[in-house]
Amino acid sequence: MFVYVLRPRKLNFLFMKKQFPLLLRIFVAVILIQTLRFKFTAHPDSVYIFTKVGLEPNGRILIGILELISAILLLIPKTVWIGAVLTLGIIGGAILMHLTQLGIEINNDGGLLFITALVTFILSTVILYQYRKDIPIKARKQND
Repeated sequence: MFVYVLRPRKLNFLFMKKQFPLLLRIFVAVILIQTLRFKFTAHPDSVYIFTKVGLEPNGRILIGILELISAILLLIPKTVWIGAVLTLGIIGGAILMHLTQLGIEINNDGGLLFITALVTFILSTVILYQYRKDIPIKARKQND
């Protein structure tokens, strides 16, 4: 009987290739899902933010629904790229609102919401890059 022993370097590569993308997807999905309780329960901070940008209450609820859909799509292997694109759009809008209307720090949070948005945006970009081959883009003909 032949036993193959993985060397630590080989094991690390296998982990990075197979498990790391899944961990990233779960991490971003958890960030998206954990913010839902603030949006759906009309937490004062959430109401303040969406009132300041003129989207309270419908925008708050709609953004919450889109974030839930995005988190679910990130966890389904065939729809990861769709979830990543949707997350980039939602979080890109949040970052834009921070930079133009809200400011970096909201209600003395030390910029935590803004930093979380930046991290989520960056990780979603990494996820989209990792799953770029799943995007169904038809190749253009050479003669066009």
